[in-house]
Amino acid sequence: MADTRKGAVTLKGGPVDLVGPELKVGDDAPDFTLQGADLSDVTLASSAGKTRIIATVPSLDTPTCHKETKQFNEVAGTLDNVEVLCVSMDLPFGQKRWCGAEGVENVSCLSGHRCTKFGDDYGVTISGGPLDRVLARAIFVISPDNKLTHVEYVSEIANEPNYDAALAAAKG
Repeated sequence: MADTRKGAVTLKGGPVDLVGPELKVGDDAPDFTLQGADLSDVTLASSAGKTRIIATVPSLDTPTCHKETKQFNEVAGTLDNVEVLCVSMDLPFGQKRWCGAEGVENVSCLSGHRCTKFGDDYGVTISGGPLDRVLARAIFVISPDNKLTHVEYVSEIANEPNYDAALAAAKG
């Protein structure tokens, strides 16, 4: 079911309905199973003991998602005990091709294509419209004890997130 954030997230100014709860700082991070580029399952526990930055994007093949993932790739290698995960509905094969072509080695691109549970649990699955079942742009920073320390649902999907706020939370 769509949540009460109707109109809080837009695509080119038009309202977007999101499925699932609106997560907040202090909430427990929902567990997940996503698919890695090698087709293996990746869960929240796969990076246990680390701080995680999870960036959800509509598709790596769009200009803003491309730029965002490259930006996180640049800084990811400089962060101690932090893992950066980029999640989209792109197929793992496409993610692997894109990462290879773009030299993205410090970010793990993960696919939620097998089911919408991740997107629903994190409140980022788009319901209806041209991006139906794609993930909205959001950033979640998760502490080593699996608590959310930063949450940003980017209000306009075509815009980039607040990198500085996410990185400050990851460092902090």
